[in-house]
Amino acid sequence: MMSLLRKLWVSEEGQTLVEYALILALISIVVIAVLTVLGGKTSNTFNEVAGQLR
Repeated sequence: MMSLLRKLWVSEEGQTLVEYALILALISIVVIAVLTVLGGKTSNTFNEVAGQLR
């Protein structure tokens, strides 16, 4: 296991993998934040539409 970690640490492929993981984490945080902010508004809109359809 340690040899694998050393190879990833030294090689550029490992650095690229870490960069992609960081970008994915950042995108995930942004998506979660946007869904948290817009989630309530979207829910209210759907409830209003459902209320008007009844």
